[in-house]
Amino acid sequence: MKRIVTLLLLAGSLSGATAQQRPAVTARLEPDSVFIGDRFDYVIEVEKDLVQVVEFPEFRSPGGGLELVASLPVDTLEREGRRMKLRKRYRMAAFEEGRFNLGTGQVLYADKNIIDTLHTADSLLLRVGTFQIDSTSQSIYDLKGQKNLPFRFAEIRSYVLWGLALLAVLLVGLYGVVRYLRQRGRGLGSLFRPAPPLPPHVEAIKALETLHNQKLWQNNRYKAYYSGLSDILRHYIVRRWNIGALEMTSDEIIEAMRGVELPDKARRDLSSLLRDADLVKFAKAEPDSEQNENDYLKSYYFVEETKPVVEPAEGEKPDSELKKED
Repeated sequence: MKRIVTLLLLAGSLSGATAQQRPAVTARLEPDSVFIGDRFDYVIEVEKDLVQVVEFPEFRSPGGGLELVASLPVDTLEREGRRMKLRKRYRMAAFEEGRFNLGTGQVLYADKNIIDTLHTADSLLLRVGTFQIDSTSQSIYDLKGQKNLPFRFAEIRSYVLWGLALLAVLLVGLYGVVRYLRQRGRGLGSLFRPAPPLPPHVEAIKALETLHNQKLWQNNRYKAYYSGLSDILRHYIVRRWNIGALEMTSDEIIEAMRGVELPDKARRDLSSLLRDADLVKFAKAEPDSEQNENDYLKSYYFVEETKPVVEPAEGEKPDSELKKED
C-alpha cells in the first residue's frame, strides 16, 4: 500500500506533462534451458519516457524447485532525448527437473491518478534438465577405499645423503676443536666453563670508568653519581677483604676497615668519600664540579693503592727492576 501511494504522488506531480505513449515492457530468460543446480537470469526491460514512473516487482522465491538468489540493481541501458531504457535482473536457480511456466513479465506504471500493471506479450518458459545415466552400459560402483602405495627409498634418498654429509662435516669440525684443545692442554669441557671472574681491583676500575663516562653529575644527577661511587667501593671492599660492606652503614664500614692495613691517605679518602656520598643521598647536597671530580679520583686511587701486590714468579724480575734496566 505504501508503494502504491508513493507512485500516485509521483504521477500526480507530473500531471501537467503532455500525455505520452505507455512504456514498452519486454522480458526473457538467460538462458531458458538449464540443468539441475544451474543459475539463470530473469530479465525485465522497460522503454519509457523520462517523466513516466514505473516500478519493478519485488520477487520472492517462487517455490516449486525454483529459488531467487539475488535481485540486482536497475541498470540504465540507453538514454536518448526524453526516451530511456531500463533493465532489471533477477538471478535464480533451479533444483527440480521439468518445464516451468514463469508467466508474463510485469511492472507497475503510474499515470496521473491511475496505477496500472503492464505485462509482456508472451509467457516465459524454463526447461530444467538432468543428467541421464544409462544403467545398461554404465555400472555404478561404491566408493573405493584409500590405497596405500609401497614405500620407496628413492623418495628420501637425497635427504638422507645430505644429512650424512652434514653429519660428516660436524664430526670433522668437532675433531678439529678437540685436537686444538688437547695441544694446549685443555679438555673439551673448557669450552663450557664460565669465564673466570675479574680480580676485584680490575672489576672496580672498569666500573668507575663506566660511571665516569655516563656524565651523571654534569646533568645534575648527583644522587645517582654518588650512589654509584659508594656501591663500587662497597663491592670492592667485599671482594678484596671479605667484609660485608653492602649491609653496613658508612660509619660501620669505616670502623670495620680499622683492622685492615691501609695507607693513611687511602683511609682518609675512603672516609671522606663515604661521608660526601651520605650528604648527597640523604641531605640532598649538590657538590660543585671540582668536588665531584676529586671524589672520583679518590675512589680511583683508593682502588689502585690497595690492590693486591702480585709477587713475581721465580726467575722473573720485579717491574721496578725492569724499569731501571730500561
